[in-house]
Amino acid sequence: MMGYGNGYGMGAGGWVAMAIFWIAVITLIVWSVSRFSSTGGGGRTDSTRPPRGGALDGSTGTAEDILDRRFAAGDLDEDTYRSMRATLRSSRSESR
Repeated sequence: MMGYGNGYGMGAGGWVAMAIFWIAVITLIVWSVSRFSSTGGGGRTDSTRPPRGGALDGSTGTAEDILDRRFAAGDLDEDTYRSMRATLRSSRSESR
């Protein structure tokens, strides 16, 4: 009859192999979750609001588009918006 302590148990090599196996499984699970999560594991961002000055897809657009988005988001007051818009228009006409 095979029982505890008869020499047929798992030796030290078996315990090390089992520990390596479970570490690999846990690492694979953590990697999979971080790889396929919606945030990509990087810095967490609020997905409902675009980054300051940019669109949700990461594109920035023209300077006027960025200025319009910042004004619409409330980052700029009306006086600052009008002043910056006029500066952009004058610099664009001077460069032509």
